[in-house]
Amino acid sequence: MSTKATIARIWRGRTRTTIADEYEAYLLETGIPPLVKTALAVQLFREDLGDETEFVTTSYWPDFESMAAFTGGDPNKVHHLDRDPHYLVELPERVAIMKILIDRN
Repeated sequence: MSTKATIARIWRGRTRTTIADEYEAYLLETGIPPLVKTALAVQLFREDLGDETEFVTTSYWPDFESMAAFTGGDPNKVHHLDRDPHYLVELPERVAIMKILIDRN
């Protein structure tokens, strides 16, 4: 597998701020580890917005095929965690898959 990311897969979800710490712990325990094992890199972002908190997970992939292999099919499809319906204000209907045009550190 190439070590250069050409694709970013971006998932966004919102929860109530009152349970955001609990959801963050759940993401770190359940959602992030499989990505860390497989993707080239992973970032988890959090923004508290009053009554709601938004989480954004970005994973980086060398190509579409490796991303599809990880998701077990269509990487455009959202793969919800088991407890997402409990935590999230609404279940996201899509992820963004974006071609990386500039990657400069």
